Amino acid sequence: MHKTIDFPNLGIHLKNVGKTISVFHFDIAYYGVIIGLGILAGLLMAMHVAKKTGQNQEDYIDLAIYGVIFGIIGARVYYVVFSWDMYKNDLLSIFNIRQGGLAIYGGVIAAVITVFVFAKRRHLAAGILLDTACHGLVLGQAIGRWGNFFNREAFGEYTNGLFAMKLPTDAVRPSDITELMRRHMQYKNGTSYIQVHPTFLYESLWCLMVLFIMLLYRRHKKFNGEVFLVYLFGYGLGRVWIEGLRTDQLIIPGTGIAVSQLLAGVLVIGMGILLVYFRKKYQKQKNECPAGDVDPDADPGAEEAADLS
Repeated sequence: MHKTIDFPNLGIHLKNVGKTISVFHFDIAYYGVIIGLGILAGLLMAMHVAKKTGQNQEDYIDLAIYGVIFGIIGARVYYVVFSWDMYKNDLLSIFNIRQGGLAIYGGVIAAVITVFVFAKRRHLAAGILLDTACHGLVLGQAIGRWGNFFNREAFGEYTNGLFAMKLPTDAVRPSDITELMRRHMQYKNGTSYIQVHPTFLYESLWCLMVLFIMLLYRRHKKFNGEVFLVYLFGYGLGRVWIEGLRTDQLIIPGTGIAVSQLLAGVLVIGMGILLVYFRKKYQKQKNECPAGDVDPDADPGAEEAADLS
């Protein structure tokens, strides 16, 4: 396998980008290393926000343990369900995640369920937990997407734009190469190359932008769970665009509809409606009882009428 990755229009040429690193003769996938770094950075971010808002940081360490375990399970189950043809003849390959195959939506769904169960058992406000944890989640996503870079996966259609990425065809899955890519295929020294949208990069940068917006928005939130809704709205908006570029979409069987793009659209509409509804509800309550205008993070244990949980 050729190990080059080029960004020709940026003048960046990487000659030896492997998929694994060898430690004591044991190959460790960069994908797993990047995911691990994303989890660690996400936990530190959530703990930082928890400290800023007067919460118990240890709650987020415990939550992270459960969230990571069930999040990875959810991400894998989601991916396998919508890619069943890849696994139906080799069921043991379902458990091999070193080569990728984790769907973020499945992970988020499982993680959110975990938060509600955790909150109920610890007698905590789920809305506050979600508002805090989502900062770490989006940072983890921004970092974790670079695992796709090392695996040469989750890229988009052919492009010759500024950020175009050139990959040798023997380093990608044949099923990810489209007819348009074949028509623009390049050849050099007997090796064929495709040039594509680096959608992992787009999503990574988009997630960082969403995180920045959330950090600013947090100071102005009106109810517990609002920042989490902003995260879902912002992330979904980016995925509507990015999923339209990708060539490895998970398709709803028999429909030809991309699962992630459909869910992203539903997220944007649904979260937009919820944000408007809860903010209007908060404003109505504030007008009826001005004395109840309290910073939701000021008392993490308080029972508030406007709490999303």
